[in-house]
Amino acid sequence: MSEEERRQLLSALHSRLFWVGQRIPNHVEVEGKDCPLHEYVWELIRKDEITPEEKEQIDNCIKLISGKEEEDEKELEEMALTRDEARTLYHETAGLLRAIMDLRDIEDGSLKERTKHFQEKFADQRVRDAKLWLEFLKEVKK
Repeated sequence: MSEEERRQLLSALHSRLFWVGQRIPNHVEVEGKDCPLHEYVWELIRKDEITPEEKEQIDNCIKLISGKEEEDEKELEEMALTRDEARTLYHETAGLLRAIMDLRDIEDGSLKERTKHFQEKFADQRVRDAKLWLEFLKEVKK
């Protein structure tokens, strides 16, 4: 892998919309333990309320994942990697960053608010689309 390609991947990790299209890893090894990260985040997203104990657990999880993300990023920056290895590591690192972002949003409650706002907008758009479709059908019948 060339240094230019390496710089592009590292730059992409620090871009504003790095997380678009990135998937939280199903599993991640942290401190020698295999953690089902995707499932953990998904369970938290589905909860109506987060308890103080869960918030503390989320904080600990963020710290652990952040450490792993920093290790991966350093590896991406310094190790001799093939293109495929670098891309795999990039996607894992971006997925970890996405998980950290989502966990922070879950913890402070902003994820629920954004989800609710999106669902309201989506429902409004469906109503507008249905009205437009009905108007179209009326015009076609004439």
